[in-house]
Amino acid sequence: MADSLDHFYSSRVGWVFLTVDGEFRSAEPPQGAIFPGSFNPLHRGHTTLADVSAARLGQPVVYELSVANVDKPDLSLDEVRRRLEQFGGRAPVLVTRAPTFREKAALFPGAVFVVGADTAARIVHPRFYGDDPARMIHALHEIRACGCRFFVGGRLETGGRFVDLSGLAIPSDYRDLFFGPDEHEFRVDISSTELRAGQRLAR
Repeated sequence: MADSLDHFYSSRVGWVFLTVDGEFRSAEPPQGAIFPGSFNPLHRGHTTLADVSAARLGQPVVYELSVANVDKPDLSLDEVRRRLEQFGGRAPVLVTRAPTFREKAALFPGAVFVVGADTAARIVHPRFYGDDPARMIHALHEIRACGCRFFVGGRLETGGRFVDLSGLAIPSDYRDLFFGPDEHEFRVDISSTELRAGQRLAR
């Protein structure tokens, strides 16, 4: 694993694919929906949403971990290796350096991206485009041009309100890009932030 990741970090390769069996491939993109995330840690909310989306879409789900992030430092090689270990024997993972969905869509045209409602809210909020609504619309236009859409799972907000797709302010011209389960089909009240906080308290 280390040699393959070393090559990815030192090259201009856009992505590398880790199979369930622990083998890296880069010849062809994997088939199926793509579930981006930081997975720090991977938890039941992620795996349940992946199962629900796979059943609804009728296709497998591949997780995606980007080493680059819009508002955080890039992940180190050791940190990427640590996070990938969670998936060993459980699920395939794409490793990319595509922090935005415009970049992900360009890499994987036609893909359905599996996201939580919190991520979907950021995709359609100008604040994440330098407070420029025109930049947001342009990004959504490019994502549509790539033939990509979003399967959105609901999420419990910090204040205790559960938000699914129906509670998101999606521009009317781009509502067709977003679809997903209601609360009865998918609800898991857990988050990576809470799990990390619990781990710190347990130390």
